Amino acid sequence: MFEQAVLPVQDEKTFAEVEKALQEAFAPAHAAKFLRQIERARLRARQFEAILAHGFLGAKTPALYGALGDSDRGQVREMYLGLVEHVAPELRQKYLKVYAYY
Repeated sequence: MFEQAVLPVQDEKTFAEVEKALQEAFAPAHAAKFLRQIERARLRARQFEAILAHGFLGAKTPALYGALGDSDRGQVREMYLGLVEHVAPELRQKYLKVYAYY
């Protein structure tokens, strides 16, 4: 059975701030607004770097993400993609274009 390796976080403070921004964006109260912003920008939910560059995860988050090391950035991307997949099914259906693979 496959087990993902556990990598220690290099910069815990910055990582925690980025994680907080991700959690806020995908909180049930904010997820619809976040997905609407992505849809209006004609982006896809899995285009993490583009979404980050547009500032949809907060104004400070791109700089914080850039300050992280490679392994921390990889963990943030994995966390983001996990959150994308755990959005409520009714929201995924409503924002189908955001989730579609073209």
